[in-house]
Amino acid sequence: MRISRLSRAMAATATLAAAASLSLAQPATDNPLLKPSTLPLQYPAFDKIADTHFGPALDAGMAEQLAEVEAIANNPAAATFENTIVALEKSGKTLGRASTVLFSLLGADTNPARQKLQADYAAKLSAHRDAISLNAKLFARIQALNAQRDKLGLDAESVRLIERYQRNFVRAGAQLNEAQKTRIKAINSEMATLSTRFNQNVLAEVNDSALVVDTAEQLAGLTPDQIAGAAAAAKARKLEGKYVIALLNTTGQPYLNQLTDRALRERLYKASVARGSRGNSFDNTAIVARVATLRAERAALLGFATHADYVLQDETAKTPQAVNDMLGKLAPAAVASAKREAAELQALIDQEQAAKKQPTFKLEAWDWSLYSERLRAAKYGFDESQLKPYLELKTVLEQGVFYAAGQLYGLKFKQRADLPVYHPSVTVYDVYNADGSQLAIFIADMYSRPSKRGGAWMNAYVQQNKLLGTLPVVANHLNIPPPAAGQPTLLTWDEVNTMFHEFGHALHGMFSNVMFPSFSGTSVPRDFVEYPSQVNEMWASWPSVLANYARHHKTGEPMPQALLDKVAAAKKFNQGYATTEYLAAALLDQRWHQLKAADVPAADQVMAFEAKALKEAGVDFAPVPPRYRTPYFSHIMGGYSAGYYAYIWSEVLDANTVAWFNANGGLKRENGDKFRATLLSRGGAEDAIQMFVKLTGHAPQIEPLLVKRGLVTAK
Repeated sequence: MRISRLSRAMAATATLAAAASLSLAQPATDNPLLKPSTLPLQYPAFDKIADTHFGPALDAGMAEQLAEVEAIANNPAAATFENTIVALEKSGKTLGRASTVLFSLLGADTNPARQKLQADYAAKLSAHRDAISLNAKLFARIQALNAQRDKLGLDAESVRLIERYQRNFVRAGAQLNEAQKTRIKAINSEMATLSTRFNQNVLAEVNDSALVVDTAEQLAGLTPDQIAGAAAAAKARKLEGKYVIALLNTTGQPYLNQLTDRALRERLYKASVARGSRGNSFDNTAIVARVATLRAERAALLGFATHADYVLQDETAKTPQAVNDMLGKLAPAAVASAKREAAELQALIDQEQAAKKQPTFKLEAWDWSLYSERLRAAKYGFDESQLKPYLELKTVLEQGVFYAAGQLYGLKFKQRADLPVYHPSVTVYDVYNADGSQLAIFIADMYSRPSKRGGAWMNAYVQQNKLLGTLPVVANHLNIPPPAAGQPTLLTWDEVNTMFHEFGHALHGMFSNVMFPSFSGTSVPRDFVEYPSQVNEMWASWPSVLANYARHHKTGEPMPQALLDKVAAAKKFNQGYATTEYLAAALLDQRWHQLKAADVPAADQVMAFEAKALKEAGVDFAPVPPRYRTPYFSHIMGGYSAGYYAYIWSEVLDANTVAWFNANGGLKRENGDKFRATLLSRGGAEDAIQMFVKLTGHAPQIEPLLVKRGLVTAK
């Protein structure tokens, strides 16, 4: 997952949707957010930034940008590209700098003060965005330039930027009458406040729902280090002598694949799926219903049938029908595959229970992970416990992720300890091109903690663009459970894949080579942005890369070739489950956002609506629940509303590109250089699908994805 950057005039505050301000006065000279950082590449001075700095910086930044916008809108000279579009691109520097740091910290290391900032200023910042995008004089200048954009003698990127501004302003409501604009402003303000409450509820309940376990015996199946970690987590909560299992935001939980106590697995699963709908202070059902209603109302005001129509107009999919068709084509094959997998798991359960002379039981959602690991061991001769000693975090990062980037793009990495970090577990690297020139600074934030939101994502603290002369400072965030003190961090195979995936986003940001901030890095359609990151996953299991990083954390011995071969052979294992849980969530997202306002269910019907939607879509298979259920589906309460399908849509492009890499020799510099020059460096400066076609030589085809996931057999 990534955080996108929209046009600077409309969304120098796009990252502000979660930001807010604490109005405590600070002398301007003492506030590091009021001017660019003097650290390398304008890396944030985390050691000098206090929570009390954000309010004054945001207030000053909003005032500064509004003054800049007013000067542009009221310029007596006729509109030109320089005095209107370029001027807008240069506006909002203080606001962008302060909001980027605050929003990033709200995700990576929040605290009560930052959450108060978030709540207090969500509506104010929404109003600030509307003050720009609904400015009639400013829009008139943009319209005038757009009408003559092909006659101005501009290069293709500049023409595209004019088109982007015109489109964004129209989509924000610039062509509405005054009464409609007033309503749009009210809707945006209320949604900003509700979104903040939703996400704060999700984080609070994840921490509140952590499972307390009385005895170590109940944790059978976990390693001694994991049990020690659970004891340490309990001690931190002043629960001496007990054990705590922390939750992640997904429906599935990490320890479900190890715990042999079935009752405890059931408790863990049910604690996970109950979040957000238990009628407690964290209940999000009323927020879901209200936000869905507001989104549908806003879409209608803007001339769209539904919120999904509004969102998808600006994506490569273009229409809800295109998304429905693609998801509808995948769902039956995925569910059929999941049911075949379930039958194998049920047979294994029956066999094990018979061997123990105990009654069998029906496969449930809390059983799947454990028995799929056992089935993997039976079918392929290995399980996660055999892999993990060879997957130590730092080695995977430096000898795997970085090594692959070196082989493919010629990059070099050097850790540095002189730059400040916001948490002691964060590490920082300089990134260099093959010619020795600095490309970027990379921040690696790998561990989960109570102050960090769930999931994995990339964000940019500084984005590349030639207009302002900046180079990227990008960060990857994962949620790997921290080990007990003094113990190594040993990864699951899924965590390894996630690390490669998120670094694909980082490469997209670091390789950016565009003129304008609006097109920098990952500023591409939502259903295209996951594509480069998914391509980068292919190198996790590429033989030469895997052999380089898969080394025993104690002895340094490489993973035995026989085990490497087994990992490769099992790539399609459990893909019915993985595809179905994802599709269930993506289909839920579409069902919510293809509603008209009058059809949105009330709060007390939210979960019934979810159940009906899953049944109608043909993905209501109890052993495979949605990856996210509605009340904790943070993606769709944020930037992925009507857009969660993007992962599978992008994977179509990914599977085609993996086939292209394989057909052209795989891990070779010339392939990497072409991928970088044709696509990764262009950000949003060119049409997304045209870049894909330029690389692969053909339009996207779905067959490689079906083969990759084992949903059909290759011809």
